[in-house]
Amino acid sequence: MSPAPIVGTDEADDVRAAAAGDRSAFQRLYRQHVDRVYGAVYRLAGYDHARAEDLTQDAFVRAWQKLAGFRHESAFGTWLYRLAVNVALMDIRSRGSDPVSTMDEDDLPEHGETPFCAAEREELERAIGRLPPRARAVLILHDVEGWRHEDIGAELGMAVGSSKAQLHRARGLLRKVLGEAS
Repeated sequence: MSPAPIVGTDEADDVRAAAAGDRSAFQRLYRQHVDRVYGAVYRLAGYDHARAEDLTQDAFVRAWQKLAGFRHESAFGTWLYRLAVNVALMDIRSRGSDPVSTMDEDDLPEHGETPFCAAEREELERAIGRLPPRARAVLILHDVEGWRHEDIGAELGMAVGSSKAQLHRARGLLRKVLGEAS
């Protein structure tokens, strides 16, 4: 049995219409992609809701401004997602927390002896938010967003091996923050 046809316009049609200035088409694109964009920037912003909302809006404003230059070489969602991640990474850098800088493990705040239960999502989010920006960016881009080390390295200006090493470091720091034995 084939899936039911989608009623309404095709995303590619909306992209072309929005690039030509159709605000309704852009609103449809916004509604379709806002949750994924918000989720990505929320994690990169250290789980700060207000900052993530601002970054999400910045990403969509930038998308509106750059839409005429979208070349349709990838899916619109992929293009928008990468644009949003770039907005979040630029925000990290502008705040003096370069995502490719490092923080000494001894500078991490102590978490305590409370064992972590994977079902406690809020605790995990807080722990990830407490990681230094570089560790958080690599961990989120790889483990949460599913990026390959090649893409992370290119985006953050580091070698693939450095991305792998930073992921290993990030996981270790996360274990430390969560109070687990390393």
